[in-house]
Amino acid sequence: MTALPQRTPQHPLGSGFGARSTASDVVAWLDLTGKTVVITGGYSGLGLETTKALAGAGAHVVVAARRPDVARSEIASALNVVGVPADRVEVDELDLGDLDSVRAFAERFLASGRQIDILIDNAAIMATPETRVGSGWEAQFAVNHLGHFALANRLWPALVADGGARVVALSSTGHKRSGIRFDDPQFTTEYDKWTAYGQAKTADSLFAIELDRLGAPFGVRAFAVHPGGIMTPLQRHLTREEMIAFGWMDEAGTVNSVFKTPAQGAATTTWAATSSLLDGLGGVYCEDCDIAELTDPAAPDARIRGVDAHAVDPDAAVRLWALSARLTGVDAFA
Repeated sequence: MTALPQRTPQHPLGSGFGARSTASDVVAWLDLTGKTVVITGGYSGLGLETTKALAGAGAHVVVAARRPDVARSEIASALNVVGVPADRVEVDELDLGDLDSVRAFAERFLASGRQIDILIDNAAIMATPETRVGSGWEAQFAVNHLGHFALANRLWPALVADGGARVVALSSTGHKRSGIRFDDPQFTTEYDKWTAYGQAKTADSLFAIELDRLGAPFGVRAFAVHPGGIMTPLQRHLTREEMIAFGWMDEAGTVNSVFKTPAQGAATTTWAATSSLLDGLGGVYCEDCDIAELTDPAAPDARIRGVDAHAVDPDAAVRLWALSARLTGVDAFA
């Protein structure tokens, strides 16, 4: 076991890619043959673009899907269009809101004897009506964070099997809406869908921060990423009127030009999962295919760029890990 590394600061590396790069751009010169990727929700929106790019570069991708039949159909169609062999992608069932389903998926994967080179926590829900899953948990916190927390911990033997893996957790600028409500993370009173989403996205980032600290001595590095603003099925719970009010589209339904395409939105995930510039690094929040700067609260774009300090706070990350381990009953490092 090696000594714990110094925490990587939030400063861009100059990757050569940017906000309009696509996932295919990022992997254009990479050969991922022999690599195994596990991705949640890798059959729609950003997840499908990530699956296509990584499989196209030669990786074998295991898509964990709540609706496996739908996933197989969507993936087969997408791979056929881009000419990627269908046998590079397999689908297995996983419901992140059900810890028994998480355990069963992990047990099936571990029984296959394979290592994981890249784990991508992609699946998410956003701004849902108040919904309870599992042990009465608020659904956004449970699905976006707790399910992924349990999954990574249960897959730990596969993550370390071949000298270490990368874990990529999808956060977003939604983290700016709320830190972790340690006094009431399940919103037992005064539920607000956007505050709940913000807490979940902060949790995704803090999960990567602490997993990287714990996993680095074993060769496992973790990254949080903000994919950017993109129109995908993630918006399914929002009304057209809400999206117009936010400025995401105009009255005619034309999407704001600052939004990325799904292929562009998948680029930062793909970059964090594969870039050699990140070798030996981890525990950082990334955006636009690079490490993000800490938010300057006085900047005019502070709401949409950079990472707020509370989402990369190592003390909050430790505290959240302990809470998540207690709630899920899973901790690979206990």
